[in-house]
Amino acid sequence: MFGASKRGLRLALLSSLAPMALFWSGAALAQTPASPAAADPASIQRQIDEIRALKDEMARQMGELDARVDALETELQASVPGVSAPPPPRPLEQQPYAETAMAAAAPQPATQPTYAPGVNGDPIAEIYQPGRGIVLASGEWGEMDATLITYARYLNQMELNDSYTDAFGRTFPIDRRQDVQFNKVNLTFKGWVIDPKIRYLVFLWTQNTSQGQGAQVVIGGYLGYKFNKALSVQAGIGALPTTRTTMYTFPNWLRVDNRTVADDFLRGSYSTGIWADGEIARNVFYRVMLANNLSQLGIDAGQLDAGFNTLATALWWFPTTGEFGFANGFGDFDWHEEVATMVGVNFTRSREDAQSQPDTNAIENSQIRLSDGTRLFLPDALGNGEQITEATYRMLAMNAGVKYRGWALEGEYYLRWLDDFEATGPTPITDSFDHGFQLQASFMPVRDTLQAYLSASKVWGDFGSPGDVAIGVNFYPHRDRRFRLNAQGLYLNRSPVGYPSVPYVVGGDGWTFTADAMLTF
Repeated sequence: MFGASKRGLRLALLSSLAPMALFWSGAALAQTPASPAAADPASIQRQIDEIRALKDEMARQMGELDARVDALETELQASVPGVSAPPPPRPLEQQPYAETAMAAAAPQPATQPTYAPGVNGDPIAEIYQPGRGIVLASGEWGEMDATLITYARYLNQMELNDSYTDAFGRTFPIDRRQDVQFNKVNLTFKGWVIDPKIRYLVFLWTQNTSQGQGAQVVIGGYLGYKFNKALSVQAGIGALPTTRTTMYTFPNWLRVDNRTVADDFLRGSYSTGIWADGEIARNVFYRVMLANNLSQLGIDAGQLDAGFNTLATALWWFPTTGEFGFANGFGDFDWHEEVATMVGVNFTRSREDAQSQPDTNAIENSQIRLSDGTRLFLPDALGNGEQITEATYRMLAMNAGVKYRGWALEGEYYLRWLDDFEATGPTPITDSFDHGFQLQASFMPVRDTLQAYLSASKVWGDFGSPGDVAIGVNFYPHRDRRFRLNAQGLYLNRSPVGYPSVPYVVGGDGWTFTADAMLTF
């Protein structure tokens, strides 16, 4: 029905234009000489120009004709009962999306990464957008994007000492590893529904090296609402903003998926809670989170006490360029042509307890350790037969960094206080203070291809002064940050932290080596 109407409209409009077209063509032909010999070259060129101008004018009017037909057809459809024209697509600038767990609330760089959608007609590249991942569906009423982080790792710990002795003279064996593991898979779905301000994020996270342990596979996420650029509110599982590495900078780290030991020793982790973030002044951002505890991985709701015991806050500023690279990550893969700077501060307070399963002594909350690696809430942790059951954790972390033309220097200083102990009996100490730093330097001798780095950290505590030094390279064979190869040598000095997914072990002393192939988009 509508096809026939459309043809009729076109014929009617063409008939109205036909006399004008015939007039123009007749006028042009009337000026054409009877014989080429009777005209000079200048006259012929003038007539050619007139005919070309006529063709252009007719093409313009045909475009106006098509637009008029489309408008009339839409009006005709709207006049028929039960039939309505589809709503116009939402303009791209009105289709914001929920940030990924790796880049949430981070300001986008002034220059986006140099990805090339649609290269050689690649259908995957056609639907890939930096920061969003693969756009699975997008329309008037919502959007769903998918991102993936995964890597394979070769690990060699055979140069480490085979045992260590803690600050209380107790000796423990070290289980050294040499293996290849498909270490991590992180699959995220994110977007918005009904209104671009209503946002969601759901992730599936697994550490294959931890199969058989609690929380080796996690399904989580959050729901959020963005009121404006100064205020977004989310509720669900999120990273506590305790240090720079828990500010959604992952996977944009120099050392693939392992922190310096000082940062890992002092930081918070993921917990369930509610948080707000946004830009409160020009190039000044904040995040505040109220949560259950420092780390809820492996902890069920029945192990938590009745209260929000953890407050974590962050404030950061970009003084010069207003950004610090893609997702504020480490290193200058972005190759800043102007000096980019960032300064930030984090403060966290948490009242923690021994979150063990009922009727067992298995302390699953292992986030708080003494500087020799001893877990604070273990029975006999302090060597006197008693157990600390509650403690207050407070930490201040201050960071700063600078990037320019592939070079980057980034550092962070930490101060942590443990006090207000509750215990089963008298304890030899009533509080503990630790402080330390991390420093990471990197440069790109070959732009977009090769990155070299050196990182180090140190902790000074009441029960030891551990640290580490790492030297490594990242190779981007396709000049694209989404795929890289990494090789690293890591020297440990009595590491206070360790678990299967990272290359360091508690008490580790000596060299360990890693080689990684990482894919992230």
